[in-house]
Amino acid sequence: MQPFKSHTGVAVPLIKDDINTDQIAPIQAMRNLKPDYKELLFMRARRRDDGSEDPDFVLNKPQFRNAGILVTGQNFGAGSSRESAVWGMLANNIKVIVAKSFADIYRENCLQNGLLPIVLAPAEADAFEERVIAANGAAPFTVDLETQTISGPGGPDITFTIAAADRMRLLEGLDDIGLTLKHTEDIVAFEQDIAAQHPWLQTARDSRS
Repeated sequence: MQPFKSHTGVAVPLIKDDINTDQIAPIQAMRNLKPDYKELLFMRARRRDDGSEDPDFVLNKPQFRNAGILVTGQNFGAGSSRESAVWGMLANNIKVIVAKSFADIYRENCLQNGLLPIVLAPAEADAFEERVIAANGAAPFTVDLETQTISGPGGPDITFTIAAADRMRLLEGLDDIGLTLKHTEDIVAFEQDIAAQHPWLQTARDSRS
């Protein structure tokens, strides 16, 4: 997992509520042993029934083809737990999602993979959506995790909040294993202490074998 400090990119408005993980990453496309996560993202919405590209879908519009920030509504990432719904974002260089709220599991999957999920208060979210729509991909926005600000066209910097623990793990590029390894010395000391106090545990037969 790569550390996240800041990210600059075009913000794409997908202003809908309750977008679920099957819409983000359709399960049918993942039956391939090596799915193309870049193509997977919103695959059904991107295509018409005849397989041709739908020019009306926002990510197919020329100004948003290389978007780096997704702006959306309530309960983003609802439905089943599938990390591919995050991997598809990252494969398309979308490293920040600004939403009014996230489904809990999807938000955790974002944090585990280095994608920054930002929740803005309703009034701020509405104002930011208006700025993104007005910019229409003509100028990028910058999201800075160190200062916890969003800057870009159409208005002043926006300050966002994030739990200190989540901010730390993103800045340092730590998933759950990485967080555990930060305590390697304490773990080794504990194991050595147990071995000294209860040496018989080191040679006890495993009853499961």
